[in-house]
Amino acid sequence: METIETVIVGAGQAGLAMAHELAERGRECVLLERNEAVGDGWRQQYDSLRLYSSVRHDSLPGMPFPGDPRSFPGKDEVAAYLQSYAARFRLPVRLGVRVERLAAAPAGDGFVVTTDRGSIACRNVVVATGTFGRAPHVPAFAADLDASILQLHSSQYRRPSQLRDGSVLVVGASHSGCDIAYELAEGRRTVLAGRDCGQIPVRWDTPAVHVAFPFLLFAWRHVLTRRTPVGRKMMAEIRHHGGPMLRVKREDLAARGVERQVQRVTGVADGRPTLDDGTVLDVANVVWATGFEQRFDWIDLPIIGEDGWPREYRGVSTDVPGLFFCGLAFQYAFASMVLPGVGRDAAHVAAHIARRSAAPTTPIEVGAAAG
Repeated sequence: METIETVIVGAGQAGLAMAHELAERGRECVLLERNEAVGDGWRQQYDSLRLYSSVRHDSLPGMPFPGDPRSFPGKDEVAAYLQSYAARFRLPVRLGVRVERLAAAPAGDGFVVTTDRGSIACRNVVVATGTFGRAPHVPAFAADLDASILQLHSSQYRRPSQLRDGSVLVVGASHSGCDIAYELAEGRRTVLAGRDCGQIPVRWDTPAVHVAFPFLLFAWRHVLTRRTPVGRKMMAEIRHHGGPMLRVKREDLAARGVERQVQRVTGVADGRPTLDDGTVLDVANVVWATGFEQRFDWIDLPIIGEDGWPREYRGVSTDVPGLFFCGLAFQYAFASMVLPGVGRDAAHVAAHIARRSAAPTTPIEVGAAAG
């Protein structure tokens, strides 16, 4: 069995920043990525997606994001940047590797990471599998919709041409649902259903955003944190209900004719989706912008709290020494889930790993682990 000091699961922006910070401290690591290329997680997003932070704020540690500092990068630009980042620092990424299980080593201080290409014994593990997870969440009753209705999760949606002719229901009114509904409404009747998550009162399509954004970013990094009451309240909202509207506002949706329903889609009647009050929506398409599920069932360790999220603080497990996280929503602050915040979180976790790795260890019994 191969032995490596630290295994990082996931090579998105959080995993890459994590590996860079460990390398800066002289610590050995490997990144395991299930996709076939660095940046594929971004390439697989809808075509019109752009970052909400401008280039000047999007750099990972040690490498500026290229381009006009006032521009907002698209998904492919982000993917290309991440791929260049990994290449520039020669980060040890192993592509096309699916992690199947993480368990404590049978004896000694460490873990065994089981993948579809073999097992690795390590002292530390960093779970960097995404802000909200990678498993699309779709309600069970979606299976009861009429077969004539095309259904896509937002992770499958790329462009309007994918949809069938006719009206569309977008379920979920966080920022991604609003973006998709706004785009689709240009050419068809569009209904957007879901609770109002609020909106940030800054226009992204005006020069004022470049004046206001540094103040927003300061609040996201230093005010809306797990140390403050307002931050802890926001953390619960973000983790369980989604983020506020950002680029697309209520007035934008109204101007494009989006039919806004603040009621939830709760069931099916005669093969059609229904709202809380029993209203039946006759649509030809449904886009489920209902988020993702954080699935940690592959981690065979007692780490999950009652809210379904790992018990950790700032990415350091409170239950299992040597287990860490990077890239979680509100890992420390609102900024944790965007490029401007991931570097700080990675540096904090790397410092803990460096201190732990410098301490005396009990050797991992690789033979026992393999058995």
